[in-house]
Amino acid sequence: MIRVSIKTNLRKEAIDITEIVKKHVKNIKNGIAVVYVPHTTAGIAINEACDPSVAEDIIETLSKLIPYSGSYKHLEGNADAHIQSTITGNSIQIIIQNGQLQLGRWQGIFFLEFDGPRHREIYIKTIEG
Repeated sequence: MIRVSIKTNLRKEAIDITEIVKKHVKNIKNGIAVVYVPHTTAGIAINEACDPSVAEDIIETLSKLIPYSGSYKHLEGNADAHIQSTITGNSIQIIIQNGQLQLGRWQGIFFLEFDGPRHREIYIKTIEG
């Protein structure tokens, strides 16, 4: 397993980590990469990476659906971030074929920050086969 540290800069943002993941799986001929986010106020997703407005729309829409202020019982001030990370999830799996991530033409891998800025980690585990 590989641990990768990243620093987020905003309370809510989507960071394209596709190249980071590619770098850490380049020596795997065939298999699966599991990318895991060990945080309760962050998530991960695969979506369009060519037009940055898509990631912005995702963050903006999640913020509208689950607003910062609400009648939440969790009083730390980040209940929205916990809910948003539950919706997006904390892991993805990607097939590796001939040393390449099998992403679609427009797809990228995004780390989703919902309670930043913070120092975060991403775990990458490959399974050959």
